[in-house]
Amino acid sequence: MNHYTVRSMTTDDFAALAHLENEVFGAMGEEVLCPHYLRLCTEIFAASCFLALDGDRPVGYLLSFRRDNEVFCTTLAVIPEYQRTRVTMQLIAAFVRHIIDVVDVCWFTVKEDNAPARALHRMLGATEVGRRVDFYGPGDERLVSKIDRATFERMRAKYERLGFVPRRVAEAA
Repeated sequence: MNHYTVRSMTTDDFAALAHLENEVFGAMGEEVLCPHYLRLCTEIFAASCFLALDGDRPVGYLLSFRRDNEVFCTTLAVIPEYQRTRVTMQLIAAFVRHIIDVVDVCWFTVKEDNAPARALHRMLGATEVGRRVDFYGPGDERLVSKIDRATFERMRAKYERLGFVPRRVAEAA
């Protein structure tokens, strides 16, 4: 059985992040994130960006950006041989633990044809609330979904069952 580690990014993760971006999205023929964006993830937003490792090997990442009481989850990527493993759920768990008690809203953007990502957002409690045209450039259209504070609280028991967050200890009477 594999043991995966998920941790917040550090400045030293830049090369690994760039490699993973090419291994996941570049291999599919999609555009990859520019190095400036990736550097922001390892320098300024490292605490809210997560790297998954199998031993010392980077195998996936989740990128998010927190601003005051909002977080924007922009990218979740796992290399093909690790997809459909516990890596994805461990990345999500690290993200949920990081944000659940400190933000009032979590935003996602996704291509309409990305059914797995949309299903993951729904599983987390997100509701689709709109559409953005020309989001990453001309012709790029994204669906926008969100999880608000009330939904976080309503979903907390599910997050606990899934092991995303620790169970709350019942308060003394």
